[in-house]
Amino acid sequence: MGIEIGHKAFKLFVLLVFLLGAGVFPAGEDTDAILAEVSNLASRREYRAALELFDTISGSVLQTPDLQLMRVSLLNAMGRYADARAIASGIIASDPKNTDALLALALSASMEGKEREQRTLLDRVLSIDAKNLEALTGLGYIALRAQSLRVAAGHFDKALAIDGDYREALVGRAIVYRYDRDPRKSEQLLNKAVRLNPQWAEPLHERARLYKGAGFLKDALNDLDAAKKLEPDNYWICVDRAAVLIELNRKPEALEELDNAVTLDPNGFLAYVYRAGLRDEAGDYQGAQQDYTAIMKIKPDYYFAAEGLGIIKMKDKQYNEARDAFLAAYKQAPKEFRYAMLAAVNWMKGGRVNDPKQFLAQVLRTVPRDTPDWYILRLYHDLSGDGELAEKINREQNLDTKLKMLFYIAQYYDARGNTALANKYFLEVKDMNRPYNIEWKINEMILKERGLDNL
Repeated sequence: MGIEIGHKAFKLFVLLVFLLGAGVFPAGEDTDAILAEVSNLASRREYRAALELFDTISGSVLQTPDLQLMRVSLLNAMGRYADARAIASGIIASDPKNTDALLALALSASMEGKEREQRTLLDRVLSIDAKNLEALTGLGYIALRAQSLRVAAGHFDKALAIDGDYREALVGRAIVYRYDRDPRKSEQLLNKAVRLNPQWAEPLHERARLYKGAGFLKDALNDLDAAKKLEPDNYWICVDRAAVLIELNRKPEALEELDNAVTLDPNGFLAYVYRAGLRDEAGDYQGAQQDYTAIMKIKPDYYFAAEGLGIIKMKDKQYNEARDAFLAAYKQAPKEFRYAMLAAVNWMKGGRVNDPKQFLAQVLRTVPRDTPDWYILRLYHDLSGDGELAEKINREQNLDTKLKMLFYIAQYYDARGNTALANKYFLEVKDMNRPYNIEWKINEMILKERGLDNL
């Protein structure tokens, strides 16, 4: 789908040039001049202005199928898929074998996420014209999105056998080679696509992804810089460029790029994820909190955002809000019992220690008995059994499990008001030095707040 979106202006431009050169419009009309300017506006993605100018063409000429298809292209480019669909369907009703109209309808279906309908329409095109390159590559990209690499390769290979320079097929086949871990062949096709299409951002973008995956970060950044010049409003180029800048440890630049990506697509998920992580790491907790909240609205099942928000709320001693964040994470990941534990910790700190009892009783029914998680949750439910848990901590050999048990027994004592014993266990967690553990991260936050981080 990304290929089709990125080439709306190009396809429209090609169609305009063809129609102008073919002289299909009545003599004496100003149509040629209007279409030339429409083409210029479309190439700059000024689709609304292009459509307004387009509609000044005289009525009799405007109703020809070729011009109506151009109108469909503009409407698709503007995101007015229902309007585009209505016009294309009208053309097909009177000319069922009009492959251009079928392809326009397939594009509308693709943009609306109606992949099954898109596939049906593309198959219909191929039943009329078995060598239709746009239909072959369209089916290739559908298979590619479904990770049906062999099927995708077959469609792209058929297209390239017909036209070895067909650019969408070159890029699509290169992506399949990248997924198949054949970087040499992927690079060869992308090099060809770049050489043949110097004003097209897509092969540069895909080659950057190839280079990034191979660890050639500077080469990837060079390609992304070039792609961005050609297509500055491409959300995914911005996101991928930010990801490379992060790996190059150029994080302030990455943040700027992510700000740009969020502006381009306020509903884009990944830019918020990257930016939240960078802001959190830099201590911009307010900014990170805003990003985590945005992620939870866009993609509620991405529970790591709720986790990040919960940690920030804990830091700010907003225990009820922290509890709700961890409950949201637990709802999306009911096998991650640490979220239930963290919700209970904040529940106790934000009110009375008995408050989470009913919730914990429900959780305990789902936890394998006699596991470390079960003992921790039972301690929080019963408000007793800390001695038994302490003995299990002493016998535990797995360091990550031991850290978790130490942390939650510390939180238990903290919630019960035994700060000295809680701090003893918090310091033991610190000594284990396992920074990629969520409990260790929260533990460091607690020790810093209490002035114990340098002990």
